[in-house]
Amino acid sequence: MIKVLVVEDLAVMREFLVHILSSDPEIRVVGAVSNGEEAVESLQQTKPDVITMDINMPKMNGFEATRKIMEMNPVPIVIVSASWDPKEVSTTFRAVEAGAVAVLEKPRGIGHPDYEDMAKNLVQTVKLMSEVKVIKRWSHARRAETVSLTEMVSPKGEAERVSASAEIKIIAMGASTGGPLALRTILSKLPKNFSVPVVIVQHMAAGFIQGFADWLGHASHLPVTVASHGSDILPGYIYIAPDGFQMKVEKSGKIGITRDAPENGLCPSVSYLFRSVAASFGMHAVGILLTGMGKDGAEELKLMKEKGAVTIAQDKESSVVHGMPGEAIKLGAATYVFSPEKIAAILGYLVKNWRVS
Repeated sequence: MIKVLVVEDLAVMREFLVHILSSDPEIRVVGAVSNGEEAVESLQQTKPDVITMDINMPKMNGFEATRKIMEMNPVPIVIVSASWDPKEVSTTFRAVEAGAVAVLEKPRGIGHPDYEDMAKNLVQTVKLMSEVKVIKRWSHARRAETVSLTEMVSPKGEAERVSASAEIKIIAMGASTGGPLALRTILSKLPKNFSVPVVIVQHMAAGFIQGFADWLGHASHLPVTVASHGSDILPGYIYIAPDGFQMKVEKSGKIGITRDAPENGLCPSVSYLFRSVAASFGMHAVGILLTGMGKDGAEELKLMKEKGAVTIAQDKESSVVHGMPGEAIKLGAATYVFSPEKIAAILGYLVKNWRVS
């Protein structure tokens, strides 16, 4: 049995979430509380395997509760939030930064056409996240003490053994579960003078993409935008695929946003983006497949490799879920396997010092 603690301030929604989760025979709801303070206090008694966490709550909000739990007694936390509220979306990604492993939109009511899919996704996500091994996050003071040690660990040596057969003109990244923090880690470390555009597909619940782009933008030296159809692909810009659309790059140097069918059940799909990058940029591209469940993008990363692109998969140790990068590694699609920190250093090196292998 997977033990779940539900944290939600609205009584009706709290009961609704308990109903959805309890409908699965493998899940047992061990507690349902109304704010973050109660969640922190109940941990020792309930001992949950997973926590579903609301964001906007009295006494202690979801971000503060997530931060405290990850510092004191780490448990996989799934944020279940209202995507329509800009402030809540902003706080949601602060909770991701603090250690939450997934973000979902609050399920719609039983009569809504999306109810079954949203309820199923909640149950599946909770089950999957129960298997994730989370680590203790240090407090702000402790992180300040250790930052100098972190800065002493340089991946420069590993970067220098990565080579490109041609000048890099575009970088394509794909991610799912655990991707927001991995992407933020990479993008925050790219220098201000980074001259290559980055195109990204991140699987995410509808309504969160703009808030996600804003959150990445606050951490990055480079401009981050949700992509629009027909936009020129500009040097040093970061483009995020919008909700519910496929994104591709064209040989003309423009972005295409289409209503093409989902691939691997997903829209936007990493596979769709990577295939267009392989066709339009070939050996002038870098493809990066990050943490996430499933296999979206794995075959197409191999296609990019066959076209001469540099291909990288995130390593298992740093992945929340090693599904997508793991599938790419099995296929021989990844030329290199690195953590997000090392990927950032390698991108900086490749763009500055591209050379013939």
